[in-house]
Amino acid sequence: MALSKKPVTGMKDILPEEMQIRDYVIGVIKETYREFGFTSIETPCVENIENLSSKQGGENEKLIFKILKRGEKLNLETAESEKDLVDGGLRYDLTVPLVRFYAAHANELPSPFKALQMGNVWRADRPQRGRYRQFMQCDIDILGEPSNLAEIELILATTTTLGRLGFKNFQIRINERRILKAMAAYSGFDEEAYDSVFITLDKMDKIGLGGVEAELLVNGFAKESVDKYLGLFRGMEEAENSLAYLADELGSFLEDDVKSSLQEIMDSVQTTKSADFELVFDPTLVRGMSYYTGTIFEIAMPEFGGSCGGGGRYDKMVGRFTGNDVPACGFSIGFERIILLLMENGFQMEGQPEKVAYLLEKGLPGEELCRVIAKAQEERKEGRQVLVVRMNKNKKFQKEQLTKEGYTSFREFYKNPLK
Repeated sequence: MALSKKPVTGMKDILPEEMQIRDYVIGVIKETYREFGFTSIETPCVENIENLSSKQGGENEKLIFKILKRGEKLNLETAESEKDLVDGGLRYDLTVPLVRFYAAHANELPSPFKALQMGNVWRADRPQRGRYRQFMQCDIDILGEPSNLAEIELILATTTTLGRLGFKNFQIRINERRILKAMAAYSGFDEEAYDSVFITLDKMDKIGLGGVEAELLVNGFAKESVDKYLGLFRGMEEAENSLAYLADELGSFLEDDVKSSLQEIMDSVQTTKSADFELVFDPTLVRGMSYYTGTIFEIAMPEFGGSCGGGGRYDKMVGRFTGNDVPACGFSIGFERIILLLMENGFQMEGQPEKVAYLLEKGLPGEELCRVIAKAQEERKEGRQVLVVRMNKNKKFQKEQLTKEGYTSFREFYKNPLK
């Protein structure tokens, strides 16, 4: 039986052309984030199953790649439950590992701590365009900063990075979990029903206001509450300043500092941004993670037709490990979707060294071979990228393949110099 040449469903091989762009983008991301004071860390790809299934990861907890116990710890014959079989899993995001990392090393880290983490994560999800079961995530997080300075820095760092990669006219959508809860409370929904309401609200961009109304009624919510809830959205459509209108309508249902803090974030980012994007208040933005406690945001790119990253504040997560809450906020770029868009748009990397290919005819004498290699070494010292390879029989096809990899100059060396 022949072995399969295809990768596992939902995972992919990465060819050299894409890998060059990925390496370049990783370099831009790291360089930009370091300018904002973020420090690189790394965590294991495997986490304790208890951490991954602690009801902080939302729907992602249903998508965990679980790992069987090893050696003597695994006994299939006596196992009575999953706990007897599984003790670890592949991480489904970088936030849970980061919080565990911080809880373990807080005394060794500065405060606030600005973390940069890039690495693969795994979700047993249904593959589709821009979504895989193994994919790279790129996160920046600030732990220990209670003020909205964290949100401002995260948004500016992320958008500066996207701008340097050539992205324009995208949106950063921003909302506050406390606004979502205040709107639900104002409308008369029971607190235990909030998540159900938010799940329906999250579909607003697909099914519209009428679709949200119909689904809420089908789900058994009182018409009076549904009408009052949707009335807030209709009022915001007509208001000059939707955030101010909403804060006035909600009154005592909304904590006093929410409006002023959110407005300060938006004003500060708009005043100091360096990239070409729009920052918009979006009261329909939900974000699925249950660990968010305050500000939430998302990257929307029209050419992709969906989210290309997001994040928010999660002030209660560290306390789950240590018993003491620590303010925390993070932003994640949808790395795979960004790469997909760059590839589709024919992205050209800036500031790359000239790539030269030396093609050597088979049988080149040793003395001549040394001379060619010495010449390549000199060109490398001058900053060029030089590939030294044997010449194929089909030289035309070989050059075509190398051209796809970015080689612009070809130098041919023959055992007979007159050839």
